[in-house]
Amino acid sequence: MEGNVVTFFDSVIMGIVEGLTEFLPISSTAHLIITAKLLNLAHTDYMKSFEISIQTGAILAVVVMYWKELFTNMETVKRLIVTFIPTGALGFAFYKVVKGYLLGNGSVIAWAFVIGGVVLIAFEMLHREKDDAIEEISRLPYAQCVMIGFFQALAMIPGVSRSGITIIGGLLLGLRRRLIVEFSFLLAVPTMFSATAYDLYKSGGAFSLEQFGSLAAGFVMSFIVAMGCIKFFLRYIRRHTFIPFGVYRIIAGAALLAGLLPS
Repeated sequence: MEGNVVTFFDSVIMGIVEGLTEFLPISSTAHLIITAKLLNLAHTDYMKSFEISIQTGAILAVVVMYWKELFTNMETVKRLIVTFIPTGALGFAFYKVVKGYLLGNGSVIAWAFVIGGVVLIAFEMLHREKDDAIEEISRLPYAQCVMIGFFQALAMIPGVSRSGITIIGGLLLGLRRRLIVEFSFLLAVPTMFSATAYDLYKSGGAFSLEQFGSLAAGFVMSFIVAMGCIKFFLRYIRRHTFIPFGVYRIIAGAALLAGLLPS
């Protein structure tokens, strides 16, 4: 596989960025792509795989924090499986398009940032949570799980936040804010582990030992940072809306379009 080897320093920086952004509605994939360009890392096939695989470090933080829910609550597990099916099927079908044409496309990322920011702000201004909103995963109808899975699939487009689009979808379908936020955390586990496993199956055989070492360093760093970020986000949503994230997305997208950030 073609590749400039990511240094230990580069990998640590990428891991920090991943851990900070994976669970916020600002798109970790887009931030990893931008960070790689700021570090002057060529966007080779290896870098694309690195950006996909490093996210499993942050996802492992979810496994550690929610292990009881994931391994002992079959009602939760069944709903996660049903929700994952649409995302997994569409991800498999569009894998070549996403990795070959969308990842690293600066225009796609910029416009996804801007449009996503506008949607977040408009949604927060218009949405009102109903008194009978669903509060427990065990009460989540399977039909709504499927719909949430389709919402999540939109995150194949770099710049569309997986957590953000999943949360919006869940709120539109009548879930409590805290419930859909935690459900989006849990849903990241099968989604990102499957994406990483499939990408490594397709591309991992061409990685050198040094490239795997760089990936491991980023994995560990993203895990450590994500542990704190999850706790922060859960505290944040109790008192605040997502409007600041929407504003941030619009500013970042405008900076990309204006050439102030590498695209």
